[in-house]
Amino acid sequence: MRLVVQRVSKAECKVEDHITGSIDVGYMVLVGLGVNDDEKIVGKMAEKLSKLRIFSDENDKINLSIHDVKGKILSISQFTLYADCAKGNRPSFTDALGGDKARELYRYFNESLRKLDIEVEEGIFGADMKISLTNDGPVTIILDSEDLW
Repeated sequence: MRLVVQRVSKAECKVEDHITGSIDVGYMVLVGLGVNDDEKIVGKMAEKLSKLRIFSDENDKINLSIHDVKGKILSISQFTLYADCAKGNRPSFTDALGGDKARELYRYFNESLRKLDIEVEEGIFGADMKISLTNDGPVTIILDSEDLW
């Protein structure tokens, strides 16, 4: 599983000019699922994200979690995080999890975050989404489950 986490002061997802998710302070998270991912990995990544401390404290040190700032998450499914560009100029997505299994694990990820007491807004799985955001900092962190365990 791969997450691209952007600390934001505002983020929004639109599908066909309809806002499907919108947040102020928090994280805009691109969520990529790989063929080897399962509920155990997804649950651990949700927990890791919930404890990540990338908000500034009163001394301007990156030291606070999303809970500390009462932030929210805008979660966007993003299979292209598993693009393999090693051969040729057209990416291969053979390592990306697709279909119903990916949809199921994406839902499980968002529900896991909610169970950790984080408000989660979403895009629409598989849709053509238009994402806008104001990256705060900017701060962008990449979490890959293969690097964490």
